[in-house]
Amino acid sequence: MSDNIPDGFRMLRDVGGQFINVNGPLYFRKTDSGLLLGLRIEERHCNPMGICHGGMLMTFCDMVMPMAANYAHKLAQFLPTISMTTDFVGPAKLGAWLEGRTDVLKVTRNLVFTQAIITADGEPAVRASGTFKRGATQADLAKRQQG
Repeated sequence: MSDNIPDGFRMLRDVGGQFINVNGPLYFRKTDSGLLLGLRIEERHCNPMGICHGGMLMTFCDMVMPMAANYAHKLAQFLPTISMTTDFVGPAKLGAWLEGRTDVLKVTRNLVFTQAIITADGEPAVRASGTFKRGATQADLAKRQQG
């Protein structure tokens, strides 16, 4: 099912550890307005009704917002979630293309504030806001993985 990916999106590799690999595959596209993330909804992402599980949608939001913030502000940091609010505004059905757009509202010395809209085949599915802690740098994370 992951073969039908919109033009300009490339598979996201080697980012975020195994969790993203297990829950993806995720795709990205760089635009003038920021980083877009995408996901083709597969059966394993769905509840018994063939609709993307709310927990999977929240997981997608929790990946979209910090990745987009890192990209937009060149933070190169791990951004653990402090809080996240999600509103489910429409269904994301099996086979739909999820696409996440993030607005970074504010970056402080210690925190990042974001909001995102997630669409399913172009229709709003989730509205989310998140607050993230500025944590270890990518260099620190690489050192930790090596030793």
